[in-house]
Amino acid sequence: MLIASSVTPIPAHSLLVFLLQVGLLLLLALLLGRLAARCGLPAVVGELCVGIVLGPTVLGHAGGGLADWLLPQRADQFHLLDAVGQLGVLLLVGVTGMELDLGLVRRRGRAALGISLVGLLIPLGLGVLAGWYVPESFLGGAVHERHVFALFLGVAMCVSAIPVITKTLSDMNLLHRNVGQLTLAAGMIDDVVGWLLLSAVSAMATTGVRASTVGLSLMWLAVVVVLAATLGRHVVGVAMRLSARSRESGAPVVVAVAVVLLCSAATQAMGLEAVLGAFVAGILLRLTGGGELARLAPLRTFVMSVLAPLFFATAGLRVDLTALRRPEVLVTALVVLLLAVLGKFVGAFAGARFGRLNRWEALAVGAGMNARGVIEIVVASVGLRLGVLTTESYTIVVLVAVVTSLMAPPILRYSTRRIEHTAEEALRARVAAQARGDRADLR
Repeated sequence: MLIASSVTPIPAHSLLVFLLQVGLLLLLALLLGRLAARCGLPAVVGELCVGIVLGPTVLGHAGGGLADWLLPQRADQFHLLDAVGQLGVLLLVGVTGMELDLGLVRRRGRAALGISLVGLLIPLGLGVLAGWYVPESFLGGAVHERHVFALFLGVAMCVSAIPVITKTLSDMNLLHRNVGQLTLAAGMIDDVVGWLLLSAVSAMATTGVRASTVGLSLMWLAVVVVLAATLGRHVVGVAMRLSARSRESGAPVVVAVAVVLLCSAATQAMGLEAVLGAFVAGILLRLTGGGELARLAPLRTFVMSVLAPLFFATAGLRVDLTALRRPEVLVTALVVLLLAVLGKFVGAFAGARFGRLNRWEALAVGAGMNARGVIEIVVASVGLRLGVLTTESYTIVVLVAVVTSLMAPPILRYSTRRIEHTAEEALRARVAAQARGDRADLR
């Protein structure tokens, strides 16, 4: 039997490269994040560009030997960065769940559901339509029937990106606003449905879609909801109360991180996405943490200042945008981008109006939901791995992810300036500031 002592440690050179990668990515994320802020954009925009600069798009073509040494194309080396990035995104989504106002979601449930459903169906339909008419050369080798590619492109165009939405709203100080809360709630519904659709299309591309596979995923989703509302809420509450009695000041932080990671592992084991478990864990911590949320301020600071920027910086390391130099790829990319923006933006806007939001609130929600970010990059990576996408079609999907993430901040800023602040939002901001230990925000 294999034991830990017989496993070869990380080679010294691999460790050196990993440390240099993390240090450089963090430093560039800070610098480009501040540059983006000076340009009137949230820091997440600059952080997303770090991977583009250091990846094959820029450094890979211009850096020569430096790129090969700093970012060697070896799975074991990349997996070190991937592990840190995944830890960052799970804790980021967990922190997001801690700031979600469930009372607002219950009161505005019709709006959240309408935003999500309409914002899913329209871009899904447009994506499927586009998939039927793109040139044959964009279809991956594993695609034997065009409807598989069309469905995959539809799924890629209908997802939202909770991590990017979260970071954007946080950078713009909009998490406490009603439109921010509704965008997060609708985005989470989008992601759950999106991951289920992705699993179904992936199965269709490999072994063929089966009703039993989809039914099992829906069953596990119901199990997550029931367990979280009953046993999970009780267990997390007991754990948080016990940590509060500990003499160790960091005990609540340790318990919170453990809850997020274990819940993520549970949903991953069920065949669902780990980010779903992280989000549920954050909600449970908010419901059961009580006054202990203030003691979780160090966790939020570390996640938002270190882990989240590192995750966004690593997202573009596998992206090569130089394929857009070919006219056929560029024209197809622009058409798909136009359909993606119109579908998601118009869908979310219409859903928000259906939920009785005014036009400025609907515009803000549409802008937030339109941000696809790294979630769409993940979907594209799955398609490339399964052979559904070619390098060119993969690049197009990534372009949609990056451009829509860049579009969100200026539209959000323009629209939210025209939305009146409410007393409920002011109270929510004070509670969030208290949880962060931010005295300046309380004044």
